[in-house]
Amino acid sequence: MVQQTRYGMSLKFVIPSDPSRGREVQARILDEVAKNKFNSDSIFAIKLALEEALVNAIKHGNKLDPNKQVFIEAVVSPRQLELTIEDQGPGFDRTCVPDPTAPENLEKCSGRGILLIESYMTTVEWSNNGRRVHMIKRND
Repeated sequence: MVQQTRYGMSLKFVIPSDPSRGREVQARILDEVAKNKFNSDSIFAIKLALEEALVNAIKHGNKLDPNKQVFIEAVVSPRQLELTIEDQGPGFDRTCVPDPTAPENLEKCSGRGILLIESYMTTVEWSNNGRRVHMIKRND
């Protein structure tokens, strides 16, 4: 669902746990971000964080279960993107996620998504037992 609000363009999606559907949502949100004239650094940051959050929800949260859904809401204005992604998985405790910059984790092939999300977005909040991430990226 797409609608104009007083805060910007609101986009809402409910998708099954299918990576190709996640890519469709990512493309639609990035299209709206570009229409709102975000600078190239912000677009890069949003693309990376959005992709990581969607993959985490689909793959790690819902375990690719086609019977579980991912809920996505984005509000895009020339000033900022506000994005919420929620899965139906068991959740996780953010404080228990291993630090990917620790020496014992440096050579691992995965485990950097949360670090990237938190590094590239202006603010990030985890809630609902780790099933929901709320991110804001300001267009500096």
